Amino acid sequence: MQTLTATNRATPPNWAVRQRALIDLMDRAAVPFVEHSTHEDGQLVFRSEWTSMDGTDNGYESFLSFPLFYLLGGNDYIHQLGQKEWEAITRQYTNFGTVERGFVTGFDWFHHSESYTYHYYLALADPERYRQQALDFAAMYIGEDPHAPNWDPERKKLRSPLNGSKGPRFATTQVDWEYHRPILAHYLAPFEDMEGLDATDPHVKADWTDDEVFERVLSLINSRMTKNDVPLNLHSTSMVTHAYIYTGDDKYKNWVLDYIQTWIDHRDKNGGIVPDNIGPNGEIGELMNGKWWGGYYGWRWPHGARMIVEPSYVAGSCAALMTGDFSWLDLCRSQLDMLWDLRREEDGIIKVPARHGDQGWFDYREPDPLYYIHLYYLSQSDEDLARLDEIFPDRVGFKTTSPSWHAGKAGPCPPTAWLAFIEGLHASYPQQMIEETHTGILQSLDRLYADDSDPETRECYHFHNLNPVVPEGLLQMGMGTPAAMYNGGLLLSHVRYFDPMLKRPGLPRHVAALAEYVSADSIELTLVNTDPVSSHRVLIQAGTFAEHEFTSARVDGEDIALDGRHVCIELDRSAKAHLHLKLKRFAHRPTYDLPDYHSAAN
Repeated sequence: MQTLTATNRATPPNWAVRQRALIDLMDRAAVPFVEHSTHEDGQLVFRSEWTSMDGTDNGYESFLSFPLFYLLGGNDYIHQLGQKEWEAITRQYTNFGTVERGFVTGFDWFHHSESYTYHYYLALADPERYRQQALDFAAMYIGEDPHAPNWDPERKKLRSPLNGSKGPRFATTQVDWEYHRPILAHYLAPFEDMEGLDATDPHVKADWTDDEVFERVLSLINSRMTKNDVPLNLHSTSMVTHAYIYTGDDKYKNWVLDYIQTWIDHRDKNGGIVPDNIGPNGEIGELMNGKWWGGYYGWRWPHGARMIVEPSYVAGSCAALMTGDFSWLDLCRSQLDMLWDLRREEDGIIKVPARHGDQGWFDYREPDPLYYIHLYYLSQSDEDLARLDEIFPDRVGFKTTSPSWHAGKAGPCPPTAWLAFIEGLHASYPQQMIEETHTGILQSLDRLYADDSDPETRECYHFHNLNPVVPEGLLQMGMGTPAAMYNGGLLLSHVRYFDPMLKRPGLPRHVAALAEYVSADSIELTLVNTDPVSSHRVLIQAGTFAEHEFTSARVDGEDIALDGRHVCIELDRSAKAHLHLKLKRFAHRPTYDLPDYHSAAN
């Protein structure tokens, strides 16, 4: 492994000092959060009973930012807590009856994907510890676990939108939905042709709190929805790709590619629109009176187009990671393009439909840049840049982020301001992201210290807004990536950092990083050693999963040839280094294998 030396000393820039201060602050702020939120054994200070099939994901989500923060540079205490909480929450929900053999017994991949992002981050932090569990989980979806017969190998489909360690869940009960009945009463009715509803109103709602109405809803869910495959199930490709990264076994890659291809075939058969329900015999609309819309988490209910676009991207990104072939992203692209073709102008604002029902397309909204940014970052193609330029020609508005991005759900941060910075349009982005992250930590601590709620009344998502470990903005800033798609996406990046002296992932103590530019074959980084007393080494890996390869480097103007997946940078005391790293992306099979720390430390 080559070691490059940076000796140019400089007063550390403000962003570097504050980045390191925020890492230290999150290390400290995690302590009161854990003390307040968990028992000594790590289980949540929470209700003594939980019967709903929903909610388990929220337990895991409360701590999934811990291993992500550790990957950036959080301390060893954060790492240990992330592992402890994964196991403790699994025990807690096993006792509740919603987890069996370490995996949720039977729910949808909107929620599974939120839970198991935690597992993907844990594997990046300590791969061997989670290897067998990853293979066991994947077995539940590729037809190798007889206790979880979720996969129909003949039709290459998942048998139900509700699935897990007990296999497909074809019938739901009142108890399963009881907790969320008041919430779902405010959503659109899942069916427009229900008795007693106005079938001419696409926005019609059903009062789930009314026992007679709920009985009709439950009957229709079980007869029409729970025996279908749905696009949402494409999120399961992350779990199977997770196993491929561990093993390199082509059976996992082939399963993912076969499953995506099945949905591509459904799209083509349906005139270019991905249908949201595939019946037991593999037919579109088989249990929905021939309609391609109206399925579980489909084009109408409960969230609309997002539930087709997002899993299509996640599956395509998994396939691209394993093959280097960006054409697998076409499933997602085709749906975004189809919606854009249906655009219309309302009050001078271009909007696209978010839902489809018996009355056609409705619920027009402004396009979400999230998916376009992720597509462009991954492919780095002119094609995906053209989509961004057409739909978002003026990216001035990208300089702002949602004021509530840091409130809950581990602080997923919109990548709009980050993209504006990478494109050279937003020089103040580093300062903005640091200030917004600091604000998020303070707000979470304010809520934490004010929380005097009765544990028996705490909702399943209670701890989200109390968690002050919100690293995603700093991850964008330091690694030059929009971060992972929250629902099930794997963390994909041009580079990843390690501390070769402590033999662990993350930036070494006192080292700050800023990714200033990314392209199809390069990344520009500024690394700063904020320590005026000692030098520090940082090991840089090409790709999250060592899937890329470095070909050359320019360090403070000096060109150096590289040939490998890792390079070590020796930062002299108070040194600041500007690196231009050339790389060949997707040159290697992705792997969880850790780098050779010994080579970098000597």
